Amino acid sequence: KQPLNDNNTSNYLIQVSDTLPSHHEIQQFLTASNCGAISTFTGITRDNFAGKKVTALSYEGYTPMAIKELTNLCCDAHVKYPNVARMVAVHILGDCPVGEASVVVGSSSPHRREAIACTEYLTDELKG
Repeated sequence: KQPLNDNNTSNYLIQVSDTLPSHHEIQQFLTASNCGAISTFTGITRDNFAGKKVTALSYEGYTPMAIKELTNLCCDAHVKYPNVARMVAVHILGDCPVGEASVVVGSSSPHRREAIACTEYLTDELKG
């Protein structure tokens, strides 16, 4: 079975910055004429952790290394889910208040099961 792409990183939307792409931009990127399914996960900052009140989370990181790791994660996912055409892995840097998105991962494939499984894999691997 041939994959839909050759693990070309142009099929990945990877971003680590102080803002996230819009939902529309993510959907536009994941849309492909040979795909009938798009699956995404959005992580939102919640107002509590381990019984304590949370007002915001603050993310720090070395952007080039984070981009490399997210790219590697997408490459690994592509090996595991070869029919996935496109993937998104974006994460915020800096402060993320309660109710705001800090991370979005997603994938598109011809059929829903592989897109959903790939998105779950990306989420689980990213969140550890």
